[in-house]
Amino acid sequence: MPEYRRILLDGAVFEVIREGDELVAADGRRVKIAEAHHLPPVVPSKVVAVHLNHRSRVEEFATSLPPAPTYFHKPTSALNAHGGAIVRPDGCKYLNYEGEVAIVIGRTCRNVSPAEAGDYIAGYTIANDYGLHDFRDTDAGSMLRVKGSDTLCPLGPGLVTDWDFRGKRLRTYVNGEVVQDGSTDEMEWDMHYLVADIARTITLYPGDVLLSGTPANSRPVQPGDVVEVEVEGLGRLTNHIVIGPVAVRDDCGAQPTTSEEVLSTALGGDWEFRGIRAPQRT
Repeated sequence: MPEYRRILLDGAVFEVIREGDELVAADGRRVKIAEAHHLPPVVPSKVVAVHLNHRSRVEEFATSLPPAPTYFHKPTSALNAHGGAIVRPDGCKYLNYEGEVAIVIGRTCRNVSPAEAGDYIAGYTIANDYGLHDFRDTDAGSMLRVKGSDTLCPLGPGLVTDWDFRGKRLRTYVNGEVVQDGSTDEMEWDMHYLVADIARTITLYPGDVLLSGTPANSRPVQPGDVVEVEVEGLGRLTNHIVIGPVAVRDDCGAQPTTSEEVLSTALGGDWEFRGIRAPQRT
């Protein structure tokens, strides 16, 4: 399966192809993967993410799926890459990982059926759909700051074409320990369905990204942690957590909170899907 990456090579952006443990540019230059400065493997005009899709996460929430998927938007300013630092703003506590498969659109897509959607997909990469749940009490429904703050959308390391999404294992690691362990087979709506659903009313352009959902056990990480998402056939996306040098401004806007809703979401439930009062946790 061909794998393409985007890197910064001698000050310029290059698309390269992976050959073993090296990346090869069109002009013949080679760089070791371990030494490469990675960029997001694609340049999307938009990133759309499904709220809830994996059955293990549904069971964790003690809820049921809606009759059709619902979505939110991550701005492109949140993009990050393999090896990049994920910034938790000073004064925030609840930055959660969410390992996912990312769908990358290959050609303009609008009003297609699920059976046709695969013809519009360029390939797949790995995403970590980080959530800054300290802002869960604000931006109700959109989750703009929760999911869209700077650095919270790492993609990579590469774009893999001709990858069959069925029956693939997804794992997330924190400091080498497995914290999420799921499969694409536990998704209620597969990759083709998600593309067709969004493209009913929203035109998808080449490079656009759809995030397909995360399995159970999204939890907060701390500055200094190394977080890796591994997907069978797609490789491993690695990032590290740092604390921002300045606190979120307090002279405007809603401030980070530690409400019951925030704790419920960050520590294993999700208020907007449960429909019941979250249990107290110690």
